[in-house]
Amino acid sequence: MPLSDAIPAIFVLADGTTYRGWSFGSTGTTIGEVVFNTGITGYQEVLTDPSYCGQIVVFTYPELGNTGVNPEDEESSRPQVRGAIARNICTRPSNWRSTQSLSKYLQRHHIPGIYGIDTRALTRKIRIFGAMNGGISTEILDEAELLEQVQAAPSMKGLNLVHEVTTKDVYEWSDPTHPVWEFNPACQEHSEESFTVVAIDFGVKRNILRRLASYGCRVIVVPANTSPEEILKYNPDGIFLSNGPGDPASVSEGIETTKALLGTQKPMFGICMGHQILGHALGAETFKLKFGHRGLNQPAGLQQKVEITSQNHSFAIDPETLPNSVVEISHLNLNDCTVAGLRHKSLPVFSVQYHPEASPGPHDADYLFEQFVQAMRADRQATEAKVG
Repeated sequence: MPLSDAIPAIFVLADGTTYRGWSFGSTGTTIGEVVFNTGITGYQEVLTDPSYCGQIVVFTYPELGNTGVNPEDEESSRPQVRGAIARNICTRPSNWRSTQSLSKYLQRHHIPGIYGIDTRALTRKIRIFGAMNGGISTEILDEAELLEQVQAAPSMKGLNLVHEVTTKDVYEWSDPTHPVWEFNPACQEHSEESFTVVAIDFGVKRNILRRLASYGCRVIVVPANTSPEEILKYNPDGIFLSNGPGDPASVSEGIETTKALLGTQKPMFGICMGHQILGHALGAETFKLKFGHRGLNQPAGLQQKVEITSQNHSFAIDPETLPNSVVEISHLNLNDCTVAGLRHKSLPVFSVQYHPEASPGPHDADYLFEQFVQAMRADRQATEAKVG
């Protein structure tokens, strides 16, 4: 937009660093933990990913908004971020799927953004000093006044944000746009099978539910505080632990529920926060990373096998606290060797710290959904053999 029409905005970090730019999206004031995402595509999926609840996202790609927004690319019903930061924005998108500009979309959902600042310098600062709180405002242009509010905001460590994003009601997943999304014809091999999966919603992405459905699963999504007894009433073939925002150690109900469900010996699969909650349920602890892993090209693997993965998390499992007698590490993040995957040694239970559904991102790890289906199939066959 012409700068003569732009509304001035200010961005202040908790250490007092100040940037001045221009507003896009909604006007007003917003405060959250400032993190950066290195993806060169998929800004709409990032903005609507519930795992970003409570955070202001810095996009390292220099321009946002070129392709606009559309309903099919939403990972939830609305943007989940507290705010967005960009070097430059495009107000006239060019894409046949676009239904609205990015700025209008954020404005409609009351999400403030700021552009026209040096996002490379800001990203470098976060890498050196770590993620910290920050604030964007078009109404508080005095940096000392905004800084006071930023410094009074709670830290992400110890914060439980799951209640802000989990579903309020139980529902069965269905998606009329699903055929448009299918990229793996091998999924059709499971079309005659039907496995019931209960997905515990800590902030689930829609594409995770799509991938489970693609592999022949009937998916029932339940709130994060659903009791083990209620979950088992659906007679699930498997249990899925979803991604989500905040500090996993604070999600005590989810941890206790997972502990109880481990006792059923049913197949279980966790992604991102689900991976961390499973770690806690097994007796491990988590710690906060300096600036987290957020992007579409994070290498993960073990024993000379590498997957390029999509990642978005602030916390990681402490390997020194893992109960090695019952669980083993299946993947490491190959950038910093943090734990990226777990596998139980005797139960059909596994998890990964990254996003195999990758929306956006590579499909290297899609096989994990097939692995979950194989575990449910084997469990069903073993049960039927016992009955027979």
